[in-house]
Amino acid sequence: MNISEVRTQSKKKVIVEPLLARDYKRINKNRFWFDWKTEKGNLVYKLMFKDSDEILGLISLIHFADEQRYEINLLAVSKENRGRTKMYDGIAGNLIAYACRLAVKLYAENGCVSLLPKTELRTHYMRKYGMLPAGRQLFLEGLPLLRLLQKYEV
Repeated sequence: MNISEVRTQSKKKVIVEPLLARDYKRINKNRFWFDWKTEKGNLVYKLMFKDSDEILGLISLIHFADEQRYEINLLAVSKENRGRTKMYDGIAGNLIAYACRLAVKLYAENGCVSLLPKTELRTHYMRKYGMLPAGRQLFLEGLPLLRLLQKYEV
């Protein structure tokens, strides 16, 4: 998995790992917008550089086994990696692709990943990640899900 340094377009290796209990002390609302302690009951993962413990992004997933689906409950990129002045690109995409990989591992071609986006992000998720509308939610399954996995080399 790689992200791109915006200034140089160079690729940097990243990994996704489960968030550890001790990591919650390093996560604050100023850098990641949300109170991540409320996500402790979910599957929470962190994206980091391969050779560093700096957390660049976080994702909280809820597993709906009976629906063969993971729902992205919360997704956040560190403050310095958002907007026009961001340092690195591809953090959110890699986290979404990681969720897709989990779904495919368990459910093969039936795996699905969904989220309930904020209104202003709905078209962004559809355009950038190929998500499809399903009422208020957006989802990835089948070919769009596989395309995202291929794009982010998960």
